[in-house]
Amino acid sequence: MNLSHEQRALLLDPFDIGSLRVRNRLVMAPMTRNRAVNGIPSEEMVEYYERRAEHGIGLIITEGTYIDTPDAGGVEGVPVLRQGAAADAWSRVVEKVHSKNAAIFAQLWHIGAALEATSAISPSGIALDGRLHGRHMTMRDMDRVCSAFAEAAVLAQSIGFDGVEIHGAHGYLIDQFLWDVTNHRLDEYGGTHPERARFAADVVSSVRREVGPDFPISFRFSQFKVDRYTARIAETPDQLAALLRPIAAAGTTIFHASARRFWEPAFDISKRTLAGWAKDLTGMPVIAVGSLGLDGAFRGSDTAGHAPLQPLVDQFMDDQFDLVASGRSLLVNPNWVDAFSKGELHKLRTYRKEYEAEYF
Repeated sequence: MNLSHEQRALLLDPFDIGSLRVRNRLVMAPMTRNRAVNGIPSEEMVEYYERRAEHGIGLIITEGTYIDTPDAGGVEGVPVLRQGAAADAWSRVVEKVHSKNAAIFAQLWHIGAALEATSAISPSGIALDGRLHGRHMTMRDMDRVCSAFAEAAVLAQSIGFDGVEIHGAHGYLIDQFLWDVTNHRLDEYGGTHPERARFAADVVSSVRREVGPDFPISFRFSQFKVDRYTARIAETPDQLAALLRPIAAAGTTIFHASARRFWEPAFDISKRTLAGWAKDLTGMPVIAVGSLGLDGAFRGSDTAGHAPLQPLVDQFMDDQFDLVASGRSLLVNPNWVDAFSKGELHKLRTYRKEYEAEYF
């Protein structure tokens, strides 16, 4: 786990995400905490983000935040991005993060068929477990949701967020279009991989059209789904290219490749990771994420100790990613970046599942 000063410095250099310069290549991953009140970020949340910013993180990506449409999601405690009190609270978050010289993106979220209600919408009215649930989306639905994503992005821009991230991973609405298990459409939004990517590209292009050419847009994607860790949207690099290239061309600034373990190969043909393939296939900058600094994968155990970081440096030197995000390590250790920069990660708190109920 002991990296040299020179190795640590590689990830502490500034990096440009489009027009935005972040002070280092370390990112706080989005993590749902359920601390909002009626969709409004609480003061506890303001302090939570401020603490991570003051300890040196380069970029914070907020927890998943519902776009302002009734079918986006219904989980109590999840924040919403809408005009009024919610926007005012988010502006306090942004102000505090900026006061500590960090950047912050708002992650925009629609959960689709994961909504446990008959009003749920999805590509084909199919839940992740294959059962019929809710209803399939009409063209009018798709236009409405694209507009809601764009409106949320414009609001985020006006509040002062440095960019937005579109949540296209983990089995939620956009990912439900990308995955053949949940997308059985027979129109131009289903079938081949480019067709399954069309809705994601529509969302990105809708956002890009409204926020202008320079505002950063991150697109998060994954193979795995919530509680379905062997799921895959692509079985080969060619299939992954067919999904990601239209999304890149629509106006994406950076991809966020979510894996359970960032260092594992994405396909059997090489040791290249999911982030590495995304970077290679699209030519776009990429954020890698997945159990950074931990010896237990996402939801793989109730306790995770500190894992060696040499693979992180090796893959960075191999040009497999540009930035790397930490989730659970930062969740229980607000000073994770400070400890990393000093070579003192061994002094940090070991992750335990019960810590997720606390705020540090």
